[in-house]
Amino acid sequence: MATTTTTSGRSALEILRAELPAVWQAIPDKGLFLGLLAAWVALFHLVGNSTFGYVDTPSLWVWMYRLYTVPNSEDGHGLLIPLVVLGLCWWKREQLRAQPVRVWWPALLALAGCLGLHAAGYLIQQPRVSIVALLGGIYALLALVWGWRLARASFFPFVLFVFCIPVGTIADPVTVPLRHVSTDIAVGVVRHAMGIPVLQEGVQIMDPKGAYNYEVAAACSGIRSLITLLALTTIYGFVAFTRAWKRGLMVLLAAPLALLGNVIRLVAIVVAAEAFGQAAGEFVHNWFGFVTFAIALAVLLTLGHWLREPTPVRAPAPLTPPS
Repeated sequence: MATTTTTSGRSALEILRAELPAVWQAIPDKGLFLGLLAAWVALFHLVGNSTFGYVDTPSLWVWMYRLYTVPNSEDGHGLLIPLVVLGLCWWKREQLRAQPVRVWWPALLALAGCLGLHAAGYLIQQPRVSIVALLGGIYALLALVWGWRLARASFFPFVLFVFCIPVGTIADPVTVPLRHVSTDIAVGVVRHAMGIPVLQEGVQIMDPKGAYNYEVAAACSGIRSLITLLALTTIYGFVAFTRAWKRGLMVLLAAPLALLGNVIRLVAIVVAAEAFGQAAGEFVHNWFGFVTFAIALAVLLTLGHWLREPTPVRAPAPLTPPS
């Protein structure tokens, strides 16, 4: 398998191996930050979760891990987000290293606010509130040790940690409308554009002769695609563009792309079931999601290519006259 190389001919892995020790050595006060971080992490491990009836553990970390790893979890991407954030920090390393660093004492107020937020979340048994406090506290520690300028420069990618907050049932206000809208559009397409006589009852799509019957369940609402695409469009927007309106456009593109992909998937299920029966529709249901996701990525990259910004041209270094 070919290794990704840079313009200098070195692979990304070679660059990481060569530069990582120097970058690590150049980080000031890392012992102070890691010590404070360890204490903050321990707090949420020892007294982080109060909902023992659901996950019998006082650790907020264990509570999060259980939700990430439950079968068919819609929050499994939470395990990948820390790696993505670290990778983007490495990508921005030169910009981050250029920031002046100094202790910024006002960050203690933000840290105290996060501690109070966690106390409130613990008392009302809302672990998601405590997760917000956990992440906000880490950001406050970063600002405390290294200053507000570095905190501002690292806001992206740090903001991506929001995708570590498990969605669960709090997504119902989004999943329910998504189910209905996707079903309505898909039924309209197969009826009027393809001439397939299907019946619709709420989020159920049925054959008039009873050959097949599908329900657009919560797991099929498109919420998983929406969250994944929202993360991808956010990352792509901030990496590929510098203008705020282009970044915002990329982020806003996630919702229509998720809806489009879900409609295409539902239409494909009905067409397959109409042609080959219920089993064929089930097969498309299980595997066609990869196709719709690829379509969404193609649309995203095509639009990104169309909106691409010119690469800044570096001025050539002045020639040194011979002595």
